[in-house]
Amino acid sequence: MNKYGLLGRKLGHSWSPRIHDMLAGYDYRLYEVEPEDLGRFLRETDLSGMNVTIPYKKDVVPFCAALSDTARRVGSVNTLVRTVDGWYGDNTDYAGFQYMVRRAGADVRGKKALIFGTGGASLAVRTALEDMGADPVLRVSRTGELNYVNLYDQTDAAVLVNTTPLGMYPDTGVSPADLGRFPALEAVFDIVYNPQRTKLLLDAEEMDVPHAGGLAMLVAQARRSAEQFAGHPIPDSAVEDIMSTLSHETENIILIGMPGCGKTTVGQALAKATGRPFIDADAEIEKAAGMSIPDIFAAGGEAGFRARETAVLSELGKGPGAIIATGGGCVTRPENYPLLRQNGRIVWLRRSLEALPTDGRPLSQANPVALLYEQRKEKYAAFADAAVDNDGPLAETIDQIMEALR
Repeated sequence: MNKYGLLGRKLGHSWSPRIHDMLAGYDYRLYEVEPEDLGRFLRETDLSGMNVTIPYKKDVVPFCAALSDTARRVGSVNTLVRTVDGWYGDNTDYAGFQYMVRRAGADVRGKKALIFGTGGASLAVRTALEDMGADPVLRVSRTGELNYVNLYDQTDAAVLVNTTPLGMYPDTGVSPADLGRFPALEAVFDIVYNPQRTKLLLDAEEMDVPHAGGLAMLVAQARRSAEQFAGHPIPDSAVEDIMSTLSHETENIILIGMPGCGKTTVGQALAKATGRPFIDADAEIEKAAGMSIPDIFAAGGEAGFRARETAVLSELGKGPGAIIATGGGCVTRPENYPLLRQNGRIVWLRRSLEALPTDGRPLSQANPVALLYEQRKEKYAAFADAAVDNDGPLAETIDQIMEALR
């Protein structure tokens, strides 16, 4: 049986084996190789093909007996296929990025494009954009002629692409550029796929600019490699199905709503129904503070509690695939939205005001519930991807949430 894999130096947790299994079902494993062992590995391995990642996309080129036209023009290789003459090198990042652009419905023809980064991925992105008609295509680096100091001289740029690790897990919440300084902006792309929505993409979302994250590129480039490994075409529908599966598995489901609306009860039931872990944000705040929420309020007031809450949400929002029940007032701080949205879908859980309890809830006890709701309802709506009523049977609420997210 033919064997395949991913070659790199430090691979950590990679989605590639899962993706290739869903694409074609062959044996696909991870191979971490030190630079001094690269040549020996390529000469002695019995793999029939492999993908190549950091830092070897350029280093493997001399070991190729032949290169695809794309790999030759890009100047780097991320796919190796064994032939009778030796390794054949291709670059499927090129095809993956073009799929990402087309899927977003962006027209880059005749548009100025800026690429953040000058590594191997940026080479594929530059070639892909040029072939799609973007003009000019400029790369931004820390020390080059176009850099992060004079970047905003290019305010007529219509397309921005991040190919750097900026904003990648675990160092989320940072962006290579202030999008507000590009008035001609028409499309934003980020090849980072963890989290699913980097700060760059969230900023584009807020500005209503078409945008796309790296999951589409990741799966589409793997599809192009798998077609060469398996020897048969794989339809776009397979790419879309895999993206949907991975997104569903890795996105958090965030529950927001008034204190006492049932976020914990619903969250625990939803976790049981989906097989996901359940996390109560208030419990995590208490754990981090070493005291109860009423005691936190007594010691530092609401401002002190909100600061602790944001710190906890910053960490919880980075993680994948959990059900997270938040505190009722988390929506009062706008900075909490990107923390939750970066890797999650947000559900506003609504309940009749007369059914909301107030015991053990400092703000609910200090303020009429109706007043508190009036102050927050627009904020809940602004945070939420979906709203679900929780006045009926628990099972009905769970079904509504599942349907809303579907």
